[in-house]
Amino acid sequence: MSRYTGPVCKLCRREGGKLFLKGERCFSPKCAVEPNNRPFPPGPKQQRRRKASEYGVQLREKQKVRRIYGVLERQFRKHWEEASRRPGASGENLLQILETRLDNIVYRLGFADSRSQSRQLILHGHIYVNGRKNDIPSRILQAGDVVSVNPSSRSLEFFAGLTEQLNRRSIPTWMSLDPTALTGRVLRLPERSEIDSGINEQLIVEHYSR
Repeated sequence: MSRYTGPVCKLCRREGGKLFLKGERCFSPKCAVEPNNRPFPPGPKQQRRRKASEYGVQLREKQKVRRIYGVLERQFRKHWEEASRRPGASGENLLQILETRLDNIVYRLGFADSRSQSRQLILHGHIYVNGRKNDIPSRILQAGDVVSVNPSSRSLEFFAGLTEQLNRRSIPTWMSLDPTALTGRVLRLPERSEIDSGINEQLIVEHYSR
């Protein structure tokens, strides 16, 4: 399956804010969205910026969320269809599905600096789910699932100093982490208040309801 391989900082500039796609660089002065760098969208500069239409605002919010979680359009629509079938608010269901993807869980636990790096670790067989190797980044986890680092991978340089970093990292309250064992558990499904408040899921609901 194809995936965006261009400069990810352009995606942040296009959405007008940090999407945290490059790990630690996003917290440094080198971030392209910093005021002193290039706080404007990529592409030709316009003398007068047009006011975005209602559809444009909805589309930008959908694109922003899709890029934050690193999901392609077809997969994102499948997540939306699944969210629509579940009981409750479709927008909140969508965010819950995105948060419980394996690649996002690995990132939230601190095993990777970014979701793209998380996907790479999963595809290379470094991540176990419930004691078995899993190489599907889009797998949706449930309450009680255990995520761990492949025992044969723990001697690699990448994972050698990971325990010390995990001891300094805070994780969402709906998960637990054992830094020494490099193991995390999904305690329960996340609530809306525990998911990034910078997302307006109602705009995505309106976009797909047109």
